[in-house]
Amino acid sequence: MTEQTLYIVAVLCLVIAGTEWLVRRSFLRHGGTALMVIIFTALIANFGLLPTSSTDADPVPAYDAIFRTVAPLAIVWLLLKVNLRDILRAGLPIITLFLIGSVGTVAGVIAGMALVDGPERIGPLFGPLGGMFTGTYTGGSVNFNAVALEYDVMREGVLFGGASAVDSIMTTVWMAATIAIPRWLRPLWPKSGWNWGGSAYAAPGSGDRAPDLGIAEDTERVHPVDLALVLAIGFGTLWASQRLEAWTTAVGFPIPDILILTVIALILAQFRAIANLAGSRTLGLFSVYLFLCVIGAHCDVRALADIGPLGLALLVFTFTIVVVHGAVTFGAARLLRLDVDIAAVASQANVGGGTSALALARSLGRGDLVLPAVLIGSLGNAVGTFLGLSVARLLPALLG
Repeated sequence: MTEQTLYIVAVLCLVIAGTEWLVRRSFLRHGGTALMVIIFTALIANFGLLPTSSTDADPVPAYDAIFRTVAPLAIVWLLLKVNLRDILRAGLPIITLFLIGSVGTVAGVIAGMALVDGPERIGPLFGPLGGMFTGTYTGGSVNFNAVALEYDVMREGVLFGGASAVDSIMTTVWMAATIAIPRWLRPLWPKSGWNWGGSAYAAPGSGDRAPDLGIAEDTERVHPVDLALVLAIGFGTLWASQRLEAWTTAVGFPIPDILILTVIALILAQFRAIANLAGSRTLGLFSVYLFLCVIGAHCDVRALADIGPLGLALLVFTFTIVVVHGAVTFGAARLLRLDVDIAAVASQANVGGGTSALALARSLGRGDLVLPAVLIGSLGNAVGTFLGLSVARLLPALLG
């Protein structure tokens, strides 16, 4: 088990290093590191060089550690550079688009289930399945599993396994799409309207020039003292957030640890001495890339092929969800004359969660959207299960 973990971590680090080199020196600069690490890791995993999933029956400790520890640490380290004044102009629009995107997710679930004839093709659990995807494409995998547990969908191994595989694939595809869509749409986007991106992290210009890779911004000279302090802050914040979550749960007012972690990191970031520590940006970005590598590795094409016609139905269903969701989110942004980057980050927070949205904000060069991305991701986790359970009850009434 230890040897497997060392091998996996070594391969993921090589993928990140190789991708950074290629993005800086080849035409792949137009895709960006975030997108390319997902694609390269997905290819490597599907060729059998890396595991494609981590389950209770067959756990992959390296993947579990990255999801449970490295991803939250990435949030802490990247938030240490956040100035509250940079996010004030982005806060309300991104929350608005996130809520509109959640409505788009519900509409997509209903449309997708009707398109594949859920009661016939999927069976009696079509309602709970729709609720699971409503939950995960509003919040995240926590909401997906919560709805599944409520309806014992996990007992149907083929259906649950297929749904998990399709969810991973579509999450990967949508991450790639939300990186690319702003670059495609920006030349066509309205020039007037509210300017929510006027900070130092303003969106790149037209699609005619290569995107800003942020090489100078992401390159730091780090002293061992800075590194030690940044690591201590990261692990200490993670420890404190977990302890406080346990305490709030014990007293009957549970607060998710990701919200506590975000608040602590944000408070610390307002102290100049902490904000000026070297190394937090580099560690945070590297941690995000590790997280995205695991997202790519979970894109298991073979698992989808193994379940035959059901896999095709699930793929059409989830594709319909994200298309409708995307059309609603980006359409609303255009009607409201909001920045296309804000729409992309809000959409990614819906479909991929807060950490994925944070990674997207960094990839787009929008540091002002980092904190809003994390916060609306937490909002999604808070409302995702409620919305998922509601849709699970609604679908049989509409289509049953």
